[in-house]
Amino acid sequence: MARQRGQAKSGTAKRKDGGPPAPFKRPPEVLQPFIETLDEKHVYITHIDSQPADFKRQIFIVPLLMNVAIAALLVYRLYYIMPYYVQIIVSVLGYPNETTMVVDEMDWDEIAIEVGKRTFSFMLDFILYVFISPWPVNFFLAQDGNPAVWRRKVGFRNREVVVRRSKRWDETKGDVINDSTAKSLFMGRIGVATSPMLINEKTGYLLMNADWDLDWAAMVDATTMVDKKMAAIEAFKLVVLFFHEEYGWLCVDMKLGENAEEDERRRQVFAFRDALAAVDKEDLFYRWIEIIQFESSQPGGFGPEKQEQVAKQIREMFDKQGINFDEFWKESVGGEITINGPM
Repeated sequence: MARQRGQAKSGTAKRKDGGPPAPFKRPPEVLQPFIETLDEKHVYITHIDSQPADFKRQIFIVPLLMNVAIAALLVYRLYYIMPYYVQIIVSVLGYPNETTMVVDEMDWDEIAIEVGKRTFSFMLDFILYVFISPWPVNFFLAQDGNPAVWRRKVGFRNREVVVRRSKRWDETKGDVINDSTAKSLFMGRIGVATSPMLINEKTGYLLMNADWDLDWAAMVDATTMVDKKMAAIEAFKLVVLFFHEEYGWLCVDMKLGENAEEDERRRQVFAFRDALAAVDKEDLFYRWIEIIQFESSQPGGFGPEKQEQVAKQIREMFDKQGINFDEFWKESVGGEITINGPM
């Protein structure tokens, strides 16, 4: 990998040979080339975005067009106002022109109007330069990675690696290994960021918030590894990475969570829904859920015999729409088939 991580920590720190306490562990060896590109100051979360490629394209087109429009307006403003500012500078240097104010020959009303016009122009351009121009600059030209380069190199895929990077809260996260309070706060923040509802409902571009940014360059690096067969895309499935002085790079064992099995089942169901939506059959998903909810609430319970009857009913419903439930599930979700829903 071409990029190198930021060396924020001392290279002479003494490292422990033993493994860290649960729920932390050493990251997989297959991710080592990726980890070497990361900045030790930050916490990183990777996951697989399974939203349809067309949906991702629609989401991305909004900021793309917005930044193109802003860039065009800034260029026009620069073209329009630059001669005016040049004339003012020339006038200040002692060469009179139409912007020169001869106050002895002007009324107070004229002076006030001209000063007001120039003040407004200066303030407008100050706001445009300081607050607005960074948007298209960061979108198209940021040297440490930007959305335009990310999409140009990665394109739009049905399964993409998303990498989030912590914002300034990581400066005060403390020792999450040895300090129980810091660990509790850290795990709470990670729990919110890795919520199945959040990850499965939103595409990666919409996950930027007050706590997390997207690391555009890291996403390009991860995708490059996948494309070059250096790692399977599944290696990036919900990985939390951070650097610790005593242990080096660590990850959080998400499987130790109390609701890990339930979260995985929800992930599968959401992935199934997205796959159905991609073929314009999302209504089948909701009819499936309605059948499960109705049958499971009936007197007599939802035992194995009843589940078998309902499974047959659901398969027949999907067959009428030209979809083989079992094959479609394997293609879109993989793993064990959950025909009786997220129960």
